[in-house]
Order: sequence, then structure tokens, then C-alpha cells
Amino acid sequence: MLRARLTPTQGIVIGFACVILAGTLLLMLPVSSAGRATDFLTALFTATSAVCVTGLVVVDTGTYWSAFGQGVIALLIQIGGLGWMSVVTLFALLIRKRISLGERLLIQEALNRENLGGVVALTKRIILTTFVLEGVGALVLSWRFARDFGWGRGVYYGVFHAVSAFNNAGFDVLGPVFGPYCSLTPYVQDITINIVISTLLILGGIGFPVIMEVAGFRRRAGRLSLHSRMVLLTTLVLIVAGTLILLAIEWDNPNTLGPLSPAGKGMAAYFQAVTPRTAGFNTVSINDLRPASQYVQVILMFIGASPAGTGGGIKTTTFTVLVLAIAAVVRGRQEVEFGGRCIPWHRVIKALVIAALGFLLVNAVGFILLLTEGKGFLPVLYEVTSAFGTVGLTTGLTPELTPVGRCLLILTMFAGRVGPVSLAMAIWKRQVRVNIHLPEEQVILG
Repeated sequence: MLRARLTPTQGIVIGFACVILAGTLLLMLPVSSAGRATDFLTALFTATSAVCVTGLVVVDTGTYWSAFGQGVIALLIQIGGLGWMSVVTLFALLIRKRISLGERLLIQEALNRENLGGVVALTKRIILTTFVLEGVGALVLSWRFARDFGWGRGVYYGVFHAVSAFNNAGFDVLGPVFGPYCSLTPYVQDITINIVISTLLILGGIGFPVIMEVAGFRRRAGRLSLHSRMVLLTTLVLIVAGTLILLAIEWDNPNTLGPLSPAGKGMAAYFQAVTPRTAGFNTVSINDLRPASQYVQVILMFIGASPAGTGGGIKTTTFTVLVLAIAAVVRGRQEVEFGGRCIPWHRVIKALVIAALGFLLVNAVGFILLLTEGKGFLPVLYEVTSAFGTVGLTTGLTPELTPVGRCLLILTMFAGRVGPVSLAMAIWKRQVRVNIHLPEEQVILG
């Protein structure tokens, strides 16, 4: 059977592709866009962006899509954030269907787990954690939006943006009120919106294992695992450093932070440092940021979120392991260390491969877009990195893309969501079952 011949990695990749295709067909229905005909490429781009929890759009979500279409997008975001195998597991549990070994292997691959044991129980906790956090966020956001739009529309906006935020999707439906592609710019100094959205973004981005460990599900002897400590420290450093750098660059920019109060400047800089971590919302105009600020966000987008979370990028742990490896080599050390522990070299090599494949993908797609789109280097780099990191921030280039550009960003978003290594492994089906150790010989480096 075909299923028996597929590896778990290929099963995950094909599963995401099938969800995207189903979403595309639903979005092409006239009811999804209030009777307007939606072409295949626009529907495919939107479905890919939703399933890959990116947020890049070629049409404004709030003004182009109907309530049904927005509901389809929200569902695709939820499936993409949880992972399609988690959703399948949820339905199987609801109908009391037994989870087969093959399905457990798929869940293990989707959750990036080393061991097969306990994957179903972990999936249950992930689903429960997701709904609880999204529910709390939706309640607070509904209360805040209800003050502006009444309870009917307020609840709708609250639920949609809570789902979009926790899954790091970046889709918004505020276009009918504040204009197309507005994101959260009308709420740049609103404390409730900024704190709730950014908190959901961070929680979704740090990864489910870290959330549950911090919450006490798997904490042992009062000490967090090495993975959780690395994720939390890296996340904190990137947010603080990003906030301070953006604050310094944009402090007197009349088009971004300049007109805001000192507290507003700090809040806006903080939000713009959080959102490149694969979130996609923005409270100031990205196109009006100074080039240096955009470049800082490119770096943050490329790093992305953390493993087993709802974001993309090369991941925080990959970045930190590479930094630690550089430090070890410079110091003449034979081992890569963190928190009193040694990180195996095969993990360092995998981190290098992930970063290298991501770098090559971004540069290859960026090079082609420079030829096809006729735009400047930084806007193209920003857009491609946003797609790879499944971020969704844009300088305004995405709606203007040619069909070739749209297709390239679709592939980039897909590769960013499933992971460049996983995609390469799925394409290269042949697997080496026996590791043969060949004789060693030195080469000159540096």
C-alpha cells in the first residue's frame, strides 16, 4: 500500500499539502468571498498562508472574504497551528477510535519527539492547552473589542484574533473598520490589545513542551529541562535586544514611534520585537520603518520561534546551538556546552544543516524574485524571510507579486512550516538504514 511505503516525514508533508488543497477548494467557492469568483492562485496562496500560519495575504482578509471564508481561514489556522495529526487525533478520541501504530509514528514525527511512548497523552495536553489559552485570550479580547464595536462583532473579533495570535498566524479582520491591510495599527498604544496579543504570540511560539513543563506537567525536582531553559533564555534575549534596538533606531521616526508618548514608544518597540518571531501582526507601518529596523526584523524572522510550537524559522534552539558552537571553536573547546551540559555534535551538525538550508532557500527565492518582481533588495529579502519564517509581516510587496512571485512564496511558506530538513527528507525518499563508518581523513578549513 502507498501508506505503508511512506515515511513518517513524508506523511506529515503530504498531510499538510492535502489540508492546503482542501482549504483552497473551499476558498474558491462563491460563498467564501460573498459571491465573487476567486481564482485558484489567490485561494491557494491564502490557504497556504493560513495552514502554514504565516499571515501573508494577496487580498485583505477582512474586506475580501465573507464570514464563511473567514471561518474557513480560522479553521485552517487552527489546523496548521496544532498540526493536522493533532486534529486527526482529536477526532479519533472523540469517536473513541483506537490510535494505530502508524498514526502514533506520524504524531511522533509531527511533535518532533525522540520517543514514541506517551505521544497520544501529550497530544491531548497540547489540544487542551491550546483551547484554554485561546479561550482566555478570546475572552479578554472580546471584552476589549466590544467596547468599540458592541458585543456581537466584539466577540467575533476577539475569537478570530485570539486564534490567529496564539497560532502565530497574523491574520486580522479589522479591514472593514479601519481600512485594508491595517493589522493592529489603530491600537498601537492600547495596553490590553498589545499585552494580550503579544502574550499569546510568545506562548504559541515557545512551544508546547515548554508551556507544559513550566506549567508543571513534566517538571522534575523543581528544575526545568535543558531545552526549556535554552528556549526561555533565547526568547528573552531576542525580545529584549530587539526592543532596545528598534527603540533606538525608531525613537524619532515621525512615521512610526516619533508621535507616540514615551510609554507608547516602548510598547510599540516591544510589539515590533515580538511580532517578527513568526507572528505577523504589526502596530506601526512596516513600510515606514527605517531600513536598519527592517533588517533587524529580517534577522529575528529568520531565527523564528521554538521547536514544537506554532511558528517557523530555523528555531531559537538552532540559533543558540550555532552560537554556542562558534564560541566553543573560538575558545578552542572540544565540546559545545550549555547549562552545565554537553550538546552532542550530531545535534550541532543538524542545527548547521537547518540554518544552511534555510539560508540557501531564502537566498535562492530572493534572487529569483529580484529578477521577476523588479523591486529593491531589502523589500524582497524582507518578504521572502517573512514567508520562510511563517511570519506574515510585509512591506506591501505581497499583494503586488506576479504569479511567479506568488508561487515562489507559496513554496517558501510551505517549506518554512514543515521545515526545510523535513521537506528535503520527504523529497529524498531513500533512507540509509545502516550507518557505515568510513576511514577518517583531515581537510584544511578556514
